[in-house]
Amino acid sequence: MTQNDDILLKPARLYTFLKALPLMVLAIAFLFLAWTLSPYFILFSLAVCGGAWYRLLYIRSFRYLITTEYIQISQGIFFKRVDQVEMFRVKDYIITQSFVLLVCKLMCLTLKTTDVENQTVLFQGIPESAITDTIRERVQQARHNNNIYELN
Repeated sequence: MTQNDDILLKPARLYTFLKALPLMVLAIAFLFLAWTLSPYFILFSLAVCGGAWYRLLYIRSFRYLITTEYIQISQGIFFKRVDQVEMFRVKDYIITQSFVLLVCKLMCLTLKTTDVENQTVLFQGIPESAITDTIRERVQQARHNNNIYELN
């Protein structure tokens, strides 16, 4: 990765599966209830299964584009939303990893910004990497290019 390359990130497939897993388990539980108690539980199972598929597709629709000048977050299946944060507005970086994410070598990165609309930018379920170092370098370069100096 060189300084001028654009970086495109999206949540890992394993992360999306883990996020939809509770709904899948609930759908299987409704199928078991349909088998033992009443066949009408199949309708609940189909509804929950549809919700699980939607959740899978929705999480997979997230795209994080990191350029030298801005960070662009796009999301949505039926309705798209695209947010853009200028690189020089990024203030802090927070990496969080639950035990499951640690085992799967995934992470959630939170960027705190000075932008009024997007005070926090959340990168969920991205592969473990040194992306914070790359973002930090790009923030420093963007601040230098725009003559922005931080006063505490």
